[in-house]
Amino acid sequence: VQLQASGGGLVQAGGSLRVSCAASRRPFGSYVGGWFRQAPGKEREFVAAITWSGDNTLYADSVRGRFTISRDNARNTVSLQMSSLKPEDTAVYYCAARFGSVTAIREAYNYWGRGTLVTVSS
Repeated sequence: VQLQASGGGLVQAGGSLRVSCAASRRPFGSYVGGWFRQAPGKEREFVAAITWSGDNTLYADSVRGRFTISRDNARNTVSLQMSSLKPEDTAVYYCAARFGSVTAIREAYNYWGRGTLVTVSS
C-alpha cells in the first residue's frame, strides 16, 4: 500500500486546514489510518488515528477538540480536519496505516506517506 498526503499549506493562527491521505489500493479499507507530525528538531509524534469502520478514534491530548479525523473507504482516503490552529501545530504531517487497533505507537504503523507541510503563522 502506498500512501500520499496532500492539503498542507500556510494558515494564520486560529484558522483551519484539512489534510488528506489517499491509499493506492482497495485493501486500505481494512486498515487503521493514522496521522503523525514532526516539527523541526523534534521527534515524530502521534496526532490521531481511526479504525476502518470509523467507530473508534484516538487523539493526542494536544489536538483533542481541535482536530477531527475521518475516512472515506469508498475513496480510500483518511482526512484530518484541523481547526483553531496554533503556531506549535507547525510540522510536516505524515499519514500512516496498520492492521489492528488504533494506537499512538509510531512503530506499530507499517505504511507511511511522504508527508505534507503545515505552517501556522502567528
